[in-house]
Amino acid sequence: MTATPRGHSRSRAPWPGAPRLSRLAAAVVAFAVLTGCGTLGPQRAEPTWVPKPEGPPPADAPQPPGGGADDPREQRTPQPGTPGDVNVVATGLRLPWGLVVRPDGSALVGERTTGRIMQVQPRHGVRPRQVMRITGLDATGDGGLLDLALSPTYSEDELVFAYVTTRTDNRVVRFQVGRRPTPVLTGIPRGRVDNGGRLAFGPDGMLYVGTGDAGRPALAAQPRSLAGKVLRITAFGRPAAGNPDPASAVYSRGHRNVTGLCLDGAGRPVAVEPGGTADEVNQVRAGGDYGWPPTGGAGRIGPAQRLAPAGPGGCAVLERGLFVTALRGERLWALPLDGQGLPGRPMSLLAGTYGRLRTVVAAPDGALWLTTSNRDGAGRPVPADDRVIRIVPPAGTTNSPA
Repeated sequence: MTATPRGHSRSRAPWPGAPRLSRLAAAVVAFAVLTGCGTLGPQRAEPTWVPKPEGPPPADAPQPPGGGADDPREQRTPQPGTPGDVNVVATGLRLPWGLVVRPDGSALVGERTTGRIMQVQPRHGVRPRQVMRITGLDATGDGGLLDLALSPTYSEDELVFAYVTTRTDNRVVRFQVGRRPTPVLTGIPRGRVDNGGRLAFGPDGMLYVGTGDAGRPALAAQPRSLAGKVLRITAFGRPAAGNPDPASAVYSRGHRNVTGLCLDGAGRPVAVEPGGTADEVNQVRAGGDYGWPPTGGAGRIGPAQRLAPAGPGGCAVLERGLFVTALRGERLWALPLDGQGLPGRPMSLLAGTYGRLRTVVAAPDGALWLTTSNRDGAGRPVPADDRVIRIVPPAGTTNSPA
């Protein structure tokens, strides 16, 4: 289909007596063009990166053609965080927490308090669609549906893994969309605070599980407790081969509250968690003790990097760049990773643009997906909250310095 170019009159009918195009037919043509009708189908919009302006332009700045800012003919790209922002791919969600990107490019987004799982398309203007709901959750305190992960063989088995809070424990479950979840790992201590839970599959097919101390710091130091740990298990919930204790799921201990868990290009896990005066980025090693509670014992591993202000939300690795979301800091941190997976000096992105940022996930196409957490009682929500955002990070943030 083609549309008449704006500013040109419609040509006469090509043969004598041909009827003029009716108003109804014209409306149909215009609607088809605007909605992307064509033989190739709708094309996926590419995410954009538009830096937030630091302030108004100087008074002597040249005005664009057409009469300047007040001219109604002037066409402008909406700034990030404003209505019409093309980076925003979903609005009106209820505390979106877990997020995974499927092979078809769409995302599944889990809401912490409702248990709803929404399908979100990778382009602005498409409404999210509920595809299922996990019931039996206890969303009091920090509980509920806390994370999602795709099976490494999702294309064959279509399995999704979730970290959830019930009335008796935290647990890992798995399911196919629309079907009843089945338990994978149960008995993780739950609590009203420090109840974090994050999931990440490694390149070896093993599932890493980050947990919080459930408000009881002593549990993080106890080798037998599953609280305050990074766990490593098979897709069936058994301790993974190569764990420090072959009979235990515990991979590392001494974690206060793992709010972000991701793996670098070499398969090394990275955990993000609150610290004392600043939040911590920890390179997780098998058998490591990460010092919580802070009793001053020997052999404890210090953080690889500290972030402030932060209030950590989540983390993702894209090529050789580590991205960490900040809740209290209301920004996205970008940190270069060296050849050993150690993070370098952080760069602040999106400061104050979307408010509190909870989750960040790296997609295979090079985009980052983020969720906001402005309706959690600590933020300043706008009518569109909570939102899902999809961007391509700015050049240079996914590479280490030469």
